[in-house]
Amino acid sequence: MTTLQTRRAVGQKSLAVLLDPDKVEQDGLSDLLIRTIDHPVDLFLVGGSLVVDYVHREVINTLRRHRDTPIVLFPGNPLHIDPTADGVLLLSLISGRNADFLIGQHVVAAPMLRKSGLEIMPTGYMLVDSGAQTTVSYISGTMPMPSNKPDVAACTAMAGEMLGMKLMYLDAGSGAQRPVPTDMIAAVNRVIDVPLIVGGGIDSGEKARQALKAGADMLVVGNGIERNPDLLPELCAVMQEINQSVLQD
Repeated sequence: MTTLQTRRAVGQKSLAVLLDPDKVEQDGLSDLLIRTIDHPVDLFLVGGSLVVDYVHREVINTLRRHRDTPIVLFPGNPLHIDPTADGVLLLSLISGRNADFLIGQHVVAAPMLRKSGLEIMPTGYMLVDSGAQTTVSYISGTMPMPSNKPDVAACTAMAGEMLGMKLMYLDAGSGAQRPVPTDMIAAVNRVIDVPLIVGGGIDSGEKARQALKAGADMLVVGNGIERNPDLLPELCAVMQEINQSVLQD
């Protein structure tokens, strides 16, 4: 979290790959890790809204054997907490009004988190309508924010920061038909001081560039890389281009 805050202060961008343990096969994961030798990422996120097979530890162990990239949990519930990771996004679903995902699950998880030794990253999690119902909206019983209401997202993010959250996460969801709109990213970025994470629907270098220029500090990609092996080098090239331009300025 400190690293993200430091990078935001100087305008440097980051790239994270989200790995859903239910969807990751060891052969596919090994192939991805080989590709990250030439195209490194800044963070691995491990988790999902609905994890049927408890294989977090296997995924984390494979990552550990091949890379020293930080591993952060993206938990759907307290069962997804694994102390062998480096940190955890403590997600509060501030775009919804389901108390269980605002504070209820956190109460259950708190004793485990306290003992885990994980870096706790309090995160204001905001779902954005992407044109299709996502797993997280169904599981959480909440509606995503309308994609044409950037002011709603901005006010929600402001409230989350005032409540003490250290990261903001705009997510169009896994398999999104469209990414978070750039005007919404820009609106949120203008009113917060904490790092802004953006994910969902980023399936091209141009979409990544637009999100980063709008104000995203970290991009999260998952399904796009699975479907298109050429996407990772494309995204890394965009990330390098933008970060180099910031250094030159």
